[in-house]
Amino acid sequence: MVAHSSFASPPPDLAAGQSAEPSEAHIRRTLARFTTGVTVVTAGGQEPQAMTVNSFTSVSLTPPLVLICVNRRARLHGAVLRTKAFAVSVLGAQQRDIARHFADSQRPSGSAQFTAGDWAVSAGMRLPVLNGAIAWLECALEEAHPGGDHTIMIGRITGGSFGGDHDALIFHSGRFHQLQGASAGTRSTEAP
Repeated sequence: MVAHSSFASPPPDLAAGQSAEPSEAHIRRTLARFTTGVTVVTAGGQEPQAMTVNSFTSVSLTPPLVLICVNRRARLHGAVLRTKAFAVSVLGAQQRDIARHFADSQRPSGSAQFTAGDWAVSAGMRLPVLNGAIAWLECALEEAHPGGDHTIMIGRITGGSFGGDHDALIFHSGRFHQLQGASAGTRSTEAP
């Protein structure tokens, strides 16, 4: 039997039995409470593209699958669909300026946007990957599914690697934070 006396009261909007659909702003503020890692996803081809993505997750180990969610209006969206491939660079705490750069919709397009950061080309699929990332993956696009104003893209991992025990860049409540590496414990400190 579960004792419910230790649970806190529901938030005021739940307690009031909110009947109207929440606004986009309310949903955004609510979902911002979910802490995520931060990645830069890239696509190669004639005009390579990149963008900061925090909608990234592991799907399966057998077969090795991950997913990303990309806004249909993003330049990266068409590039991934055309090339049928993408790379994911998982950012470390020292790379928050890179995350901000690739989150800026006013950044240059194509190769010109890659002046931020130190980039290499993956050996397998020849995709841009960020040197100094705490991990990276290259993926072949397996499936694409509509999801509102985004497309859910599932990729089969074809290559990748990870670095040492570095602090991770995380995103919570609309701000970047630093998650210290395993050897330093699991403390979190806000990144300036």
